[in-house]
Amino acid sequence: MSGQTVGEALVAGLKARGVTCAFGIPGVHTVELYRGLAASGIRHVTPRHEQGAGFMADGYARVSGEPGVAFVITGPGLTNTLTPMAQARADSIPILVVSGVNTVASLGKGLGFLHELPDQHALAKTVALVSEHVASPGELDAALSRAFELFHIGRPGPMHIQVPLDVAGLPYRHEQIAKPPHSVPIDPAQIKEAATRLAAARRVVILAGGGAKTAGAPFKTLAERLDAPVVQTVNGRGVLHAHPLSVPASPSLRAVRDLIEDADCVLALGTELGPTDYDMYATGNLARMSGLIRVDLCADQLARHPATLPIQGPTGAAISQLLTCLPEGEKQSGGSARANQAREAAFEEIGPDYRAQVAILNAIRDAAPGALIVGDSTQPIYAGNLFYDHDRPGGWFNAATGYGALGYAIPAAIGASIADASAQVICIVGDGGAQFSLPEVMAAVDENLPITFVIWNNRGYHEIATSMQDVGVTVLGCDPTPPDFVATAQSFGIPHTRVPMESKAVAAAVKLVGGQAGPSMIEISAPRFVPVKDLAMKEGVPQTF
Repeated sequence: MSGQTVGEALVAGLKARGVTCAFGIPGVHTVELYRGLAASGIRHVTPRHEQGAGFMADGYARVSGEPGVAFVITGPGLTNTLTPMAQARADSIPILVVSGVNTVASLGKGLGFLHELPDQHALAKTVALVSEHVASPGELDAALSRAFELFHIGRPGPMHIQVPLDVAGLPYRHEQIAKPPHSVPIDPAQIKEAATRLAAARRVVILAGGGAKTAGAPFKTLAERLDAPVVQTVNGRGVLHAHPLSVPASPSLRAVRDLIEDADCVLALGTELGPTDYDMYATGNLARMSGLIRVDLCADQLARHPATLPIQGPTGAAISQLLTCLPEGEKQSGGSARANQAREAAFEEIGPDYRAQVAILNAIRDAAPGALIVGDSTQPIYAGNLFYDHDRPGGWFNAATGYGALGYAIPAAIGASIADASAQVICIVGDGGAQFSLPEVMAAVDENLPITFVIWNNRGYHEIATSMQDVGVTVLGCDPTPPDFVATAQSFGIPHTRVPMESKAVAAAVKLVGGQAGPSMIEISAPRFVPVKDLAMKEGVPQTF
């Protein structure tokens, strides 16, 4: 097609590759990239900060299964998006950040141009899986094709394409788009060997990561045929809801580690075996995994942890192929009893405070069946990551593992809601984390999205304060004053409900707002953290650690 500029061709190339939504804040350095956007049919959502654009793209990708796209300006727009890119990389989430960059002739010369960085391309490369620099009009289509090919043939993550200011408005002849491959072939000999080992084993345990969340019914069939307890990481929750073989608990818990170590064959499906899931207490060791069979898209990932049998390929395809090789009929190895013992011990292990918070999560789930629950680093999310059984695969996700970025939940919930307009979205965020990205609620107002923003208000960074106190560090900087959330919700023009930290009250509030159009806010009044020193002073007892 002739008559297009590079910016228009970029938009057309995104649309041709299935992009239907983009998140971004236009600026003088992206005007030419926006030239064709309004007429393209691609939905544009305006966040209040570029970090919000990146987190929205992340939430959109997790729910839709398609890459989330963010448009940002040169310099500060790109640097503001590096944090969401790092979160996406840690959790294998496909997002594409499209940015401007200064004119070709000025790059690297330190001339003091607006939004200038010493080397923006090199900076993006430190976080993105691939960063493409479009130095001339003829390089655009190849850059797009390389980025989208990697979304489909390897472990997904953040991609970046930058277009110089003086290139974006140049004439461009659109080239034919190459269709990227959509799967990685799996070695059938490895599948047969895996099936032989699994059939011979007497106590199989399955580890289900985020790569297993789209496997569907075949995953359940595999677990039942092997009579294998299924331990789910944070991103794997919901794959076997309310099933006797389900262990929806962190593999960092001693009870779950015991289950794994008792197995004579461990099948790890789509999980990176990272410490924020498997060693969150920083022991320095993962649970011992006998006869480890590991399936993952990424060859580099497979090489990071020795396995008896590493298999590269998509989890869903591997499961389907395993089922064709395994003997018909279900094993009888006491899998349900082993899973039940681990569940009960793990729930006891998390302690009374976290058990109370899990009860609230269960009440929210039951009040909003099939909802998407998006979380930040806050107490009930920590509790749920340790033990919580969601009723929808991929419907429980948060930033409290992996990169661990605060400010994630509110914008990610917006992206999730846009990806699935039929779903109720519950965003759970602490009063501290909410203040990282609170203005993004207005994007939900603009888009009239059915998101319930649940603010866990304990008036400070309770979890951090506890961690400081536990190691004898004087608690400092953990009590930022929260805003008046009643007044805040009123300023946003959304309904607000304040409830105590009690399951029935929270469930009633969630049900009340569930049928309403547009966003709403529920504020849960949680106990404020009081350092031991303050308690001791009140009681007249000298402070000691």
